[in-house]
This record gives sequence, C-alpha cells and structure tokens, in this order.
Amino acid sequence: MTPELPSLEPTFELHGSRIYIGAALLDEVGPLVRRALGTRRLVILSDDTVAPLYAAGVAERCGVDAQAILTMPAGEAHKTRESWSRFTDIMLDAGYGRDSAVLALGGGVVGDMAGFVAATYMRGIPVVQLPTTLLAMIDAAVGGKTGVDTRAGKNLVGAFHHPTLVIADPRTFRTLPVEQLRNGLAEAVKHGVVASAENFAFIGANAAQIVQAGGPDDLLGTELVRRNIEIKAGVVAADEKESGIRKILNFGHTIGHAVETLSGYTLLHGECVAIGMVVEARIAAALGLADASVAAQITHVLREVGLPVTVPSAIDGHAVLNATRTDKKARDGAVEYALPSHIGAMAGGDRDWGTPVPDAVVLDALRETGRK
Repeated sequence: MTPELPSLEPTFELHGSRIYIGAALLDEVGPLVRRALGTRRLVILSDDTVAPLYAAGVAERCGVDAQAILTMPAGEAHKTRESWSRFTDIMLDAGYGRDSAVLALGGGVVGDMAGFVAATYMRGIPVVQLPTTLLAMIDAAVGGKTGVDTRAGKNLVGAFHHPTLVIADPRTFRTLPVEQLRNGLAEAVKHGVVASAENFAFIGANAAQIVQAGGPDDLLGTELVRRNIEIKAGVVAADEKESGIRKILNFGHTIGHAVETLSGYTLLHGECVAIGMVVEARIAAALGLADASVAAQITHVLREVGLPVTVPSAIDGHAVLNATRTDKKARDGAVEYALPSHIGAMAGGDRDWGTPVPDAVVLDALRETGRK
C-alpha cells in the first residue's frame, strides 16, 4: 500500500531532484521517501554526532531496522576513500543490490560521502539528502556534487549524482552548535556576493538572530534556507556540470580549499571560505575587476557573522599558492578564480566565468589578508 503523502509540494525541482523545505519536515520523512523510492531497501549513512540525535527517528519513520544505520566519525578528515570503501563493503556484505537506496543524514561531509557511495554502488543507486546543518542545506545537498578528499586536496575524487529528494528541515538548527551556524552562513554570504545583493543585505541584517544559541526561529530559518537554495538551484539549473556560470559558486573556494587542506581540516569549511572570499575579493581589486570597497563590504558582513577574515599566521602564503595548483578548478597548470565585480555580480562572463591570476597577485593578496 502506498503511504499517504503529506499535503505539500516541493519548493524547488532541479535536474530530477525534488527539494522540500520546511520546519518539522523530518516528521514526514517516511511517506515522502517511500512515495519517491517505493519498496527499495534503504540504508542510512550518518556520522557519530548526528546519528544519536536523528537516526532512530528517521529509521522508524522509513521502516528501516537499526542494522541499516551506518556511521562514520564526524569531520572532514574522515571524508576519505577509506570511509567510502568501508561503507560499500558493509553494504555488499549485507547483500544490498541495485534495488537499494541511500539516505544521507547529516552535514555536508556525510552528504558528499553518501552521495558518492550512491553514485558508485552498483554503478549508481538513488540517494536522498536529509541535511541537518545550514551548510548542507544550502550547499552540499543541492546540485549533485559528491566526492571524497585525498592527500592532494578536497573533493578530487567524485561524481555528479543528483539526489532523488532533498528534505531540508531548519528545525534541526536547534541542535546545531553556533559555530556550525556560522560555518553555513559563509556559503550564504557567498551566494549574496555572486548573485544577490539582496541576500547579502539579508544576511547582514539578520546575522545576530541566525547565530544565536538554538539558531533562528522556524520562520527565519525557513526563509534563510529557501533564499539560498533558490540562488544555488538557479545557477545549477543553468549549468549542471560546471562548464560555465556554475563556476561563480566557487568564489572563495580556490583559496579556501587550500587553507582548509593546509590546516589539516582543523578549520571549518565555512571559516576557510570566509578567508578565501576576502583574499579573492582583494585579487579582484588588484586586477581592476572590482573596487576595493567590495572586499571591505565582505569583511564587514563576515565579522558581523563571527567568521575569520585573515589568513592564519601559521599558514605560509607560498604553501597556499602551491596547494591551489592541485585544485580541481586548475586547467593546464593554471588556476582559475571566480572573482566578483561588485556585490551581487561576478566578473569573467566573457571568459566562461574563470579568471587566471598571476602568482604575484595571489601572494600579495594573501599577505594583505594576513594577520596584522
């Protein structure tokens, strides 16, 4: 018998994904998942922080037994091929076939990992993204990018594999540490810079209410998630495989990923992207693509959010520069940057949205963004 579907429609649809946004939607996960996936055998992939909070409830609502809840240690340092191998081996040993599906329950690390497991298991099975962090809801869970990290850098092994469903329930922010709310807001600030001056202003105006203990209220949390998924979904709809305008979503990430890797993942992704945005906005100013006020505006909002705006003194600028060369955005040894022209718009439309930058300019921007 087909479960009764809650009386709601997806907020967005994107390349086959149905994206639902709303407070308490995890209470409806069972009928939503079963209507989308039918009788497929389900496995829940989570981490040891999120699973104790939500996995039992999701499993019960979806009719999944406890043995089908698989976890990994929390944190970017564990988003590795070894974790991918362990998950897939467990599934193979348990007899999961092509009639299976993966439920990704957690933050961006879990979403990337579970998506990559689903993309590669039996040459591809469905994945449902159940993001529990702000970062995952507005970034990792939407757009179909999956992958794991290597010694050379972040997300260098992966695949495009769109989720069947995304169920974003901002009520999970109640269990999210404040630093994780800040972590997600870095991506929201980025969305404002690359595509929406209105969203940039919205983040600045509501920063205090968003990063308070317990997170924003349901209304503000839902609006925050909706605004930012709308921006990302709009970009991805226009360029699924990052051959053109989707590159603008990499703003802050070329330097950010390098800093994150060099920190040994002791810094959060959003913290590194915040630093990367300041550096890359200064690169844009040095190249004459943007006014210096753009970096100043970004710095101001990031400080309001409580995110770092300087490169840690322990991280050498030349090491950052070298780390960018292994970034997946490098082409023929040259590193392309997504650079702003002003708040709400990006430069480089005449160059497929990627701008090669001389090493000296990068190093100068890194020095300028170092600790004073």
